[in-house]
Amino acid sequence: MISTIIQAAENFCVHQIRQPHSTHNDINEARTLIAYIDINTLNSEKYRIYLSADVGFIQRISFIFLEEEQSDEETLIDMLLETVNLIVGSAKVLAENSDNPYTIATPNFEKNGVFDLEYDEVKTVQIQDDKLSIAIRNITQK
Repeated sequence: MISTIIQAAENFCVHQIRQPHSTHNDINEARTLIAYIDINTLNSEKYRIYLSADVGFIQRISFIFLEEEQSDEETLIDMLLETVNLIVGSAKVLAENSDNPYTIATPNFEKNGVFDLEYDEVKTVQIQDDKLSIAIRNITQK
């Protein structure tokens, strides 16, 4: 499942940010803005998708969409939530033709801090020194 979300994040980097990027199998350990969105698969599994972005990554997005060179924290949080919608919404479209389509909920802001949340898988997309980590956790009640 994380593969479609990473594909959507990479597409976002190519088509929206328009900068070269790389993908890594680790998590950004710096202080970040963290948001999440829950998804439900058709086979009744529920996952929480976390996006953890450093200020530089979100500021890039804020500049692209709002033309703000120095956004305040509230604006950066709003841009992170919009980025969650754009990336996970795009991944939902990619997954519609797979064997595991899903629905998405509304994104929520978690915190501004170090990513110390539990997860099952993680990938980080990096543009220059700016990082966006994407983590997934199965939260299905068993």
